[in-house]
Amino acid sequence: MNWLLILHIVALLFWTALLVYLPALVSGTVYTSSETENSLVLRQRLPRLLFTHVATPIALSSIIAGTLVFVVYHNIGIWLIIKLTLVVLLVINHALLGLLILRAESGSGKPVRRWCLASALVTGTLIIAVLWVVLSKPPFESIP
Repeated sequence: MNWLLILHIVALLFWTALLVYLPALVSGTVYTSSETENSLVLRQRLPRLLFTHVATPIALSSIIAGTLVFVVYHNIGIWLIIKLTLVVLLVINHALLGLLILRAESGSGKPVRRWCLASALVTGTLIIAVLWVVLSKPPFESIP
């Protein structure tokens, strides 16, 4: 059963790494006129490719493995509810990053760099919060 926990942790590491990397990649999609057409096409398609074919499947495998860990080990507590809430916020951030990639691809001239920075900061904050909740399992007071 430890393989489930290892799969969950490894998938979570890759998912959160991509959630930090993709905003940097998207913000770097401001093109100069000196770029060749091939490099321009690659830089436009790479964020979407990584998002749809790498980040999303890894996120799903992390969530499925985490759910199976919960079912197998029967770890129930207030800390788990808080962790799941933080994971839901990570999923929302993941979806918003997909919208940000679409906005950057549209080329409408709307600035996306600030949103990329915000996405990376939110991701970093959520990662730290999840790690704190899971590793310390603080004794949250139960609601009467």
